[in-house]
Amino acid sequence: MQEEITLTRDIDAIQIPSGDSVNLPAGTPVFITQRLGGTFTVATSAGLARISSQDADALGVDLEEEQEKQAAADALKDAPVEDQVWAQLKGVYDPEIPVDIVNLGLVYDCRVDDQDGRKVVEVKMTLTAPGCGMGPVIAADAQAKIMTIEGVDDARVELVWDPAWNQDMISEEGKMKLGMI
Repeated sequence: MQEEITLTRDIDAIQIPSGDSVNLPAGTPVFITQRLGGTFTVATSAGLARISSQDADALGVDLEEEQEKQAAADALKDAPVEDQVWAQLKGVYDPEIPVDIVNLGLVYDCRVDDQDGRKVVEVKMTLTAPGCGMGPVIAADAQAKIMTIEGVDDARVELVWDPAWNQDMISEEGKMKLGMI
């Protein structure tokens, strides 16, 4: 059973699935439905919303677990940049599904190129549904995580729709997390 939490201060959130900004005032009762990738999906009386880790204190949440995950990603800092990118992408989640975008099969391509002496990462990814308003938010999360990698000068995350995503693209690990196998 989920525990009701009362927000301790006003916070800005993202409405799911529209992707619209919404303000949740102090005193709003919420239930955390998902806590992955440094963000929180909460159920409110107005529907689902996504809260950034920077506002975790308003939920009364300790970010120690997320910091441990980031430390594991940081341990790869001597690995090739492409390996570091994949590790960071495994920390990005669709707020409605408890599996990272890599294991969901949403990342179609990842390239690290030198462009005029600059290291540029280009990622092509999709969503489980073309009409999902969270696409730009998820892509921005991916870009922000990639930009934390030392030596990366630019990151571009493009949403593509071909080929269309389907459940066969989910990795075995993702299917296990979703109870599909």
